[in-house]
Amino acid sequence: MALRAAATACKFGGRQRNPTLFAIPLYLQPKLHQNQPQTFTSAAPIHQPGFKSAIRAISGAAADPITPPKKGDDQEPTPQNWKIKMLYDGDCPLCMREVDMLRERNKLYGTIKFVDISSDDYFPEENQGLDYKTVMGNIHAILSDGTVVTDVEAFRKLYEQVGLGWVYAITKYEPIATIAGAIYGVWAKYRLQITGRPPLEEVLELRKKKGEVCKDGNACKLPE
Repeated sequence: MALRAAATACKFGGRQRNPTLFAIPLYLQPKLHQNQPQTFTSAAPIHQPGFKSAIRAISGAAADPITPPKKGDDQEPTPQNWKIKMLYDGDCPLCMREVDMLRERNKLYGTIKFVDISSDDYFPEENQGLDYKTVMGNIHAILSDGTVVTDVEAFRKLYEQVGLGWVYAITKYEPIATIAGAIYGVWAKYRLQITGRPPLEEVLELRKKKGEVCKDGNACKLPE
């Protein structure tokens, strides 16, 4: 291999290289007149309507970046003309599935006001005197006229407000009403255990450790 490389080097080093080996083929060479100087012309500028405006808009966006929304800005606004208020446990994973479904449907109707009883901003005096411990026992809803409904009736009223009244319509009649009420009663009694949470007494104790609470387990509202 070394001898072959040396022979090749001598072959190219001792003799003038053939320029035709490295020349550009004639059919690829530009056709120029011998006496005409080689000139190059630039393409005519392309004028597109709105092009400068687009560049100006992009430059403005770079100079003025979008400010990210603050925490809580993406929360669903409370409907002004709500017809029923749903009191729900925001710490219950299974409960939240149904709440999220109703909240999504409510975007078309705006008739349900959602109130998280696990929030520090929940106060009984704003919700017909219903304290945290009471609402944790079973579902409560409040109609716009102040009427409190519970259990299966609360679900029926909520579903009616988002066009799903047919789901619970049969629970108005016996013996389905009694059967549905009994099934929900079992669920409400063992809801915390089923969802892997401690008993209500421990939940109330944890709320006390989290912050100052009133005797009923709700956060104390400071006087304004």
